[in-house]
Amino acid sequence: MQTIIAQSLTFASPLGTMCVVQEGTDITRLFWGDGLDVDPAAQATPLLIDARAQLMAYFSGRLKRFDLPLSCPATPFQHGVLESMMSISYGRTKTYGQIAGYVDGSAQAVGRACGANPLPILIPCHRVVGAHGPGGYSGHGGIEAKLFLLRLEHAEGILI
Repeated sequence: MQTIIAQSLTFASPLGTMCVVQEGTDITRLFWGDGLDVDPAAQATPLLIDARAQLMAYFSGRLKRFDLPLSCPATPFQHGVLESMMSISYGRTKTYGQIAGYVDGSAQAVGRACGANPLPILIPCHRVVGAHGPGGYSGHGGIEAKLFLLRLEHAEGILI
């Protein structure tokens, strides 16, 4: 049995202190919120440093698509939803119902899969919206964080 050691890097971002987690050779989690401390002395891996650089380039409007090895456990249905989210281009949105049509599920099931996404922003669940509004967001800051990200991308097709 192989033990996988997780490493992480915390840093300041426009959404607050952000933490990116690496297990093995992949990024496995991204979260932000209250109670996280930035450790300037932390020894980060090259992958974590690259992830931070890409996220900061995204926040400054210089990066439209992430190029990082990502991994997250998922059921076949969740995997389909994650793949569908990854196909949504920067500045675009799709509805929960549209994605439900691609993955042969309900809009509610798509919403639950979006809420379980361990890599928000990197797998852009913020680009999935309701038919008549932005829908929900499980990242720290809730709907305000989602609206911040959609505004950052100048998202089309939704009143924000």
